[in-house]
Amino acid sequence: MKKEKSRRIIHDLSATIGLLALTTGLAFVLFLHVSDNPANTALLYAIGIITIANCTNGYLYGLFASLCGVICINCFFTYPYSSIDFYRSDYPSTFLCMLLLFSIASFASSYVKQQARILSAREEQLLEAEKEKLRANLLRAVSHDLRTPLTSILGASTSLEENWKNYEMSERLELIHTIHDDASWLLNMVENLLSVTHIQPEGEELKKSLEILDEVVAESVTRLKKRMPEAEIDVTVPMEIIMIPMDAMLIEQVLINLMENALTHSHSRQPIRLVAENQEDCVHFRVIDYGVGLNEAHMNHIFDGTYTETASSDVHKGMGIGLSICHSIITAHHGTISARNHGSGAEFLFTLPKEGAYE
Repeated sequence: MKKEKSRRIIHDLSATIGLLALTTGLAFVLFLHVSDNPANTALLYAIGIITIANCTNGYLYGLFASLCGVICINCFFTYPYSSIDFYRSDYPSTFLCMLLLFSIASFASSYVKQQARILSAREEQLLEAEKEKLRANLLRAVSHDLRTPLTSILGASTSLEENWKNYEMSERLELIHTIHDDASWLLNMVENLLSVTHIQPEGEELKKSLEILDEVVAESVTRLKKRMPEAEIDVTVPMEIIMIPMDAMLIEQVLINLMENALTHSHSRQPIRLVAENQEDCVHFRVIDYGVGLNEAHMNHIFDGTYTETASSDVHKGMGIGLSICHSIITAHHGTISARNHGSGAEFLFTLPKEGAYE
């Protein structure tokens, strides 16, 4: 701590002396080759003093620079030259006003700098508080979403183990099917959580490569079909070949999450739709279902990891964790994601910027 404080003092003193020397050198150039009016020199020192206040911590350095600036102007740029003379009739008031103006400018600059630092610290605190809230919501959602299928698997397996002989073959198959479905869902949850590890820490850019839109969409549908063979999905993509910078695995996970949510929770009366639309600066992806829609009361919290209640009566597996991960992935890609109800169901929309669109 002491070393850091000493280092800061040395830095501030060096900056003050160096900028004063630079300002004085420029003042000599101005005085000798452009104009010998002391007012112009005073303006140059005012700029130098404001710069010193911005480059140092606290008010003392700016005050010290103001005093040195007044002395330098008196000594080098007013008659009699190369001597300090404050006793002429008009000098005391002139240089007192000059010192006051320099000091006010220095104080104002330092105050603005400190306020900016305080505001930045508050924003960091708010951001950290928001992160903690998201972590808590994510943990709560994970705990809820993992506990439900694990309880179901444990109950079904225990029933089979203890009452195997008492069950009909159809009942056994039904319990095995329940175990299979819940285990598949848990596998998807693990894939979701693992996908988060691909998102770079804050301040680091996500590693992306140019990917063909059609291939990413096709791969996501293929992966989902392996898990849900009976899923009906209508896919619409642009005719032209479109290259988008992305982490393909993460975007495929987003598409899978949104389509699986639509298939599982919406009770869609028609095949769900996956639509990709080419725009000038980005590509729009839309997942549309024709089911029960989203709960309007919880729409503002749909992507924060707490959305588990839907208009559907099937709350066996919440959709909050998957949507929260979708939001994190799209944000890391500099895109946007939103949800809304349309006349016959729900629609999720996310955008991915094209190469250079966010730079």
